[in-house]
Amino acid sequence: MAITDVAVYAHLGPAEVESLGRELDEIRRDVEERRGARDARYIRRTIAFQRTLDAVSRLTIAVSRGRLGWMLGIAGLATAKSIENMEIGHNVGHGQWDWMNDPEIRSSTWEWDMAGLSSQWRYSHNFRHHMYTNVLGLDDDIGFGVLRVTTDQPWRRRFLLQPLQNLLLAATFEWGIALHDLYSERDRAETPAARTVETRALIRKIARQAGKDYVLVPSLSGRRWRRTLAANLMANTARNLWAYLVIFCGHFPDGAEKFTPAALEQETRADWYLRQMLGTANFDAGQVLAFVSGNLCYQIEHHLFPDLPSNRYAEIAVRVRALCGEYDIPYTTGPLLRQYLQTLRIINSLALPDNVPTAVSPDCAPDRNRHGRNGSSVDFHTGWRALRTVAAQLPWSAARA
Repeated sequence: MAITDVAVYAHLGPAEVESLGRELDEIRRDVEERRGARDARYIRRTIAFQRTLDAVSRLTIAVSRGRLGWMLGIAGLATAKSIENMEIGHNVGHGQWDWMNDPEIRSSTWEWDMAGLSSQWRYSHNFRHHMYTNVLGLDDDIGFGVLRVTTDQPWRRRFLLQPLQNLLLAATFEWGIALHDLYSERDRAETPAARTVETRALIRKIARQAGKDYVLVPSLSGRRWRRTLAANLMANTARNLWAYLVIFCGHFPDGAEKFTPAALEQETRADWYLRQMLGTANFDAGQVLAFVSGNLCYQIEHHLFPDLPSNRYAEIAVRVRALCGEYDIPYTTGPLLRQYLQTLRIINSLALPDNVPTAVSPDCAPDRNRHGRNGSSVDFHTGWRALRTVAAQLPWSAARA
């Protein structure tokens, strides 16, 4: 069930919450003071690598005559698009590199290689999602308006098709995000004329994007245009599936809590930090997997510090995990496959009405990452102690009052 009193749920008093906030502020200050030439080199090299990979992959698709070369070109292009969308576009859009004062690598000017408009995404994602993370009725990213991912969302007959809708959303993720961002932007538009402006802006972006991938680039291949068209379609689909997997594993597996709007009442900066830590989840990744996921395997750290350089998240994670151990706060993480299987179980289970028994109740699912302050259990996968489920440690009314 959605949480109202976040501190009570975490078994922390006001002084402890504020102390946690000060320690997280210290992490921010430390990274801000140390960022510089190393970080600038990282993002510039990443952009150069991505553009080179994109060009080489497209050339491989165009000139290769065998299936192996064609498939390698598709894999390379899908990887290049994933890096552009997540490690570059997403993170630049958060303002992680604005401190460089580089007119090209700037949140207000970067337009990414996908169907949606960066400007519309910045409002939907940077403001509504990151400010109100997992707050029911305020964070539109809870199920993206399509899927039921918590029992706090009333069941509707249309959710019976949710397993199929989930597959469709995964394959067309860039288009779903584009429409999702447009609806958020239209919600804040004050007049019908303003809403029309935003709709037309998205249509123009879609026309440019589709024209590049499905008309211009294939036409440059001459008589082999069908081969190039199919390659671009497959690369875009692979990129969509990967982006979907990364985003869903950071927000919907066991341990990613939901909150009521009342949780925002008198919320301090420290309270906001705590809500971000409880509402997000990581997945285990090495350097390569972290890079191609935009370092969003560190979703907890990203939600705590969305505007700090992504190449710093690995070192930040060490300090955040230590704080979680010190304050007995859940640090939800695990192998990528396990995180997604938990997410998939929740999506499929919640397609059914609440009165239909399922193998696992999604909101009360046991999680090896969740152990109690007063218990002796330790999760040997992560090595960090965390909370027991709400039902085991405090009255349900305390979390819902």
